[in-house]
Amino acid sequence: MPATPSPAFDSAYVDPVALTQRLVRFDTTNPPGNERQCIEHIKSLLDAAGIQNQVLAKTPGRPNLIARLPGDGSAPPLLLQGHVDVVPADPAHWRQPPFGGDLVDGYLWGRGSLDMKSGIAMMLYAMVRAKADGMTPAGDIVLALVCDEEAGGDLGARYLVENHPEQFDGVRYAIGEFGGFSFNLGRRRFYPIMVSEKQVCHLRATFRGVGGHASLTQRDNPMTGLARFLQRVQSRQLPVHVTPESRMMFQAIGKHLSLPARAGIAALLNPRFTAIALRLLGPRGRTFSPLFRNTVTPTLVRGGEQLNVVPNEVSVDLDGRLLPGLGPEQLVSELAEVAGAGAEIEVLRYDAGPAGPDLGLFDTLSSVLKEADPEGIPVPMLMPAATDGRLFARLGIQFYGFLPMLLPDTLDFAATIHGPDERVPVDAINFGAGAVYRLLQRYGRSP
Repeated sequence: MPATPSPAFDSAYVDPVALTQRLVRFDTTNPPGNERQCIEHIKSLLDAAGIQNQVLAKTPGRPNLIARLPGDGSAPPLLLQGHVDVVPADPAHWRQPPFGGDLVDGYLWGRGSLDMKSGIAMMLYAMVRAKADGMTPAGDIVLALVCDEEAGGDLGARYLVENHPEQFDGVRYAIGEFGGFSFNLGRRRFYPIMVSEKQVCHLRATFRGVGGHASLTQRDNPMTGLARFLQRVQSRQLPVHVTPESRMMFQAIGKHLSLPARAGIAALLNPRFTAIALRLLGPRGRTFSPLFRNTVTPTLVRGGEQLNVVPNEVSVDLDGRLLPGLGPEQLVSELAEVAGAGAEIEVLRYDAGPAGPDLGLFDTLSSVLKEADPEGIPVPMLMPAATDGRLFARLGIQFYGFLPMLLPDTLDFAATIHGPDERVPVDAINFGAGAVYRLLQRYGRSP
């Protein structure tokens, strides 16, 4: 079994489980966000610990917090980054109240318990404990907790990067969501550490026709084109791309698998056989598929103003995610090929990713995980979604998904995040809190 974080948690430090409970109980659903009370609570905790901090906000009621624990200057500053807002949660679909923070059967339940208030609790535990222990890290430890991540980050990370870049002077590396959680494959336990992520590329497909009275047959009703478009997009997949990032990830995994499994990995990394290999992998292949394809998911439909009037125009917005190294024109072209004629496709938003990962901190993060779980195998990961890391990358910061959690096989991590019954094992919170503290001890120091 993995080692228990040591020393044991003490009342002189922040209790990461109790703090996660408290944070979950702040309803920071975005929209509208309402992150102010949550940030104020965190600020009071840091003030009590004697850790310097400040609040910066673009909009009243939507604040961000930056704290700093000074280092000795022998290493660049290290950024710990997280967001306090969460996606909506309908209580009707939950077994426990989504903002109750209840402890049931060894799990802490609630919206944001995984994404990412438990991660914030880990960071706060590590920082407050470091202060209480009199630790002087090699580099300043900068904590940035932001609003608005779930809606694009305009009021949070983007605001800080564009308006207060001086707060991150000298930072080369950052940790945040999402990575460091365990998953099993071929009887081995892996800890994927995010080193790269897909790019945000939001699209709109518009259909035009001839409006008129709804009681009459309208052959040019644009709803017809929209319906065909949605059916095609939902039933077809975009082309395969094997990027350097996905190749690095699966080659690292393959080294620790059996010979037959390695052959499967080799097929997965051969563009001629990738699609077949993904199908043969079944449910696991559906999880891996976004790492080899650009994706588009219809999310918002607009059209019509009155029930008895056929609209002249309807549109659908799509959440597009681009693989690293590809541009928006590639996604538009692939979507047009799948969708056929009739749609006018435009790019609403594109957040370009960095050119390639800098693995300079990877060995340090790996050593922390191996100490916490000697049976675990850290591997670099391409994230199928996007995080605030894409925005900090504009400042030359390499972002790592590193919120360590030892998870049971029975917890479907991907389905639990943003889904009903979001929850996190209590033991996983303590595991991660201890690991982040060890990172602060080890960062910038010789082995």
